[in-house]
Amino acid sequence: MDKRRLGTTQLEITPIGLGCMQFAGSGLVEGFYPVLAETAVHAVVRAALDAGISWFDTAEMYGRGRSERSLTTALRGCGIEPGEVVIATKWAPLARTASSITRTVDARLASLQGFPIDLHQIHMPYGSVSSLSRQVHAMAKLAEERKVSAVGVSNFSARQMEKASRLLRSYGITLAANQVQINLLHRDVERNGVLETAGRLGVSLIAYAPLRMGILTGMFHDDPARARSLPVMRRMAVGHGNRKLARTAPLIEELRAIGKAHGASAGQVALSWLITFYGDTVVAIPGASKPHHATESAGAMDIRLTPTELERLDVVSRRCGG
Repeated sequence: MDKRRLGTTQLEITPIGLGCMQFAGSGLVEGFYPVLAETAVHAVVRAALDAGISWFDTAEMYGRGRSERSLTTALRGCGIEPGEVVIATKWAPLARTASSITRTVDARLASLQGFPIDLHQIHMPYGSVSSLSRQVHAMAKLAEERKVSAVGVSNFSARQMEKASRLLRSYGITLAANQVQINLLHRDVERNGVLETAGRLGVSLIAYAPLRMGILTGMFHDDPARARSLPVMRRMAVGHGNRKLARTAPLIEELRAIGKAHGASAGQVALSWLITFYGDTVVAIPGASKPHHATESAGAMDIRLTPTELERLDVVSRRCGG
């Protein structure tokens, strides 16, 4: 699948990137993912690169820079030089003022070990003691100083996106992206104005949790007991109870039926639907804790779902609560 522009910037990315939250190694992230050794991180990054993935999404919050360092260490180990891939990271607003955006950018660059910040995002629209306007102005200053190539946001509503876009335009800068949850079981962007606003403003939507934290692969439907072994925060965030598995079973069956026609897994079909159904507006960042996860996710870019298949998944998804 051809690369897409990130928003209206000059950055080109593959429709599937790699989410790097699982590289954090410790802290809050342990509630979602197991700790990965550096050798495991290297193997995952190598698999992603080999499969054609060209960009990576990380954040300051992911282990206080450890995810950023683990990612760039792995990239260097794979022979990748700065500028050869696109890297997105995020500033954490919790209990901070907007001035910390400019104060901490050098720490972000240090953690990225020579790789540039291609996309810098405000991680969430709440938690800061400063207004969103001040935060966006601080991000614009970094772009003006060319410390970051593009500015994005995460978890912003349609109204908040509109405001951020308007403020950035006053500096001659465009809002590149809004990172939100989108998947076949979570399609709120269609109802809350985010999708329409993104299309109108030329903003890319970066879909996190594109497989609904594993539910859309069908692995929990095959083995419901497996869900009980998940890290507690991941289990609580999505819910993997028998009732939910029963409700979503028709969607998994449809994903598998379509996958059989394409020689693909249910998860690959779910990702292919996501990056196709919404046109070029939506790209996705599935995570990977093992190399074959990255390889499989990247394989979704090679699947060409028919209009009939896209519609079938749309209908079944809505029936299952999407």
